[in-house]
Amino acid sequence: MADLSGRKALVTGGGRGIGRGICVQLARAGADVAVNYHSNDAAAAEVAEQVRALGRQAVTIRGDVSKYEECGAITQQAVDAFGYIDILVNNAGVGATALGRPIITETKPEDFEWLMATHAWGSFYMCQQLLPQMRERERGDVIMISSVAAQTWGATGGTYNAAKSAMEALAHTLAKEERQHGIRVNIVAPGLVETDMGETLVKFTRGVDSIKELAERQPFGFLCQPEDIANAVVFLATEEGRYVTNQRITVSGGGF
Repeated sequence: MADLSGRKALVTGGGRGIGRGICVQLARAGADVAVNYHSNDAAAAEVAEQVRALGRQAVTIRGDVSKYEECGAITQQAVDAFGYIDILVNNAGVGATALGRPIITETKPEDFEWLMATHAWGSFYMCQQLLPQMRERERGDVIMISSVAAQTWGATGGTYNAAKSAMEALAHTLAKEERQHGIRVNIVAPGLVETDMGETLVKFTRGVDSIKELAERQPFGFLCQPEDIANAVVFLATEEGRYVTNQRITVSGGGF
């Protein structure tokens, strides 16, 4: 059984969707969890209650990872609450469909900057803030939640594809730099997942009323759930994943 007893995790974008699933599964494995979120106080509070119900400590930390100063406040609050953070999950993200202009030639520069700031710069900010204290621990783990978009580079998602690709480039480089400090850096790349973001995506790109309409057409005949992504994260952070770094685990049922 996965055992993360004594570990302290910070999950960005932990209030909903995949982030919520990650927070709960980390707690189920024994970790205390700092739940970062952008704006939904009630959702983050619910996640924290789920973590506490599993016998673990939880704190909620509001903050926008696309802003350097706020990342500093997020990380400081997490370290103050738990004493240290030795698992960082960079999960916070936004989809290109949120812009309403996913085609490259129609995307405003500020919208592209927003995607890059959230996925790539935010991950950079969080790592820069937390890695110095993580180096003092016996082990540290950084896990980037990317997307199959960084492998398929599909049309109508160019800015999102670029942002996730930048995040992955950061992860692969960081893995080589931090290995000497006992820090593993890996990527988990989901395909389509049944979340609010997934629902918005399929309505925009596939013209369906509900993501559930696609279930039978998915690999294995069902939709990927946040827990499926979270299980990969937990594996990477546990002793079972101790010899894994600089890797991407794609959780898509074998299909994009």
